Amino acid sequence: MTPLFAAGYALVGLFAGAASGLLGIGGAILIIPALIYFFGFDQKLAQGTTLMLMVPPVGLMAALEYYKRGNVDLRAAAVIALFFFAGGLLGAKLAMRLDPQILRRVFAVFLMLVSVRMFLK
Repeated sequence: MTPLFAAGYALVGLFAGAASGLLGIGGAILIIPALIYFFGFDQKLAQGTTLMLMVPPVGLMAALEYYKRGNVDLRAAAVIALFFFAGGLLGAKLAMRLDPQILRRVFAVFLMLVSVRMFLK
């Protein structure tokens, strides 16, 4: 890895982490497009890399700040996390069977739908 790429990855991580802590969004919404368009990853490589970087407790410090201020429902988080684990496995198996171009388009449609819904609500 060149120093330029390392610096680019660091900026992506910093920006996605800040947006995650500020807006409560998953970093994948920012990291996956950045890896594809700025670093030339294909959709599957971008998704796999993003999932791998989120294995450690990436949002731990942000979550602790929200928790300290009474803005975390631990029961809801525990149930969602449990099923997120199972759903992640199922989704990964499906993603590996899809053509990367189709997978990228599905991801793009998802982002558009979420954006429109958030804008209109």
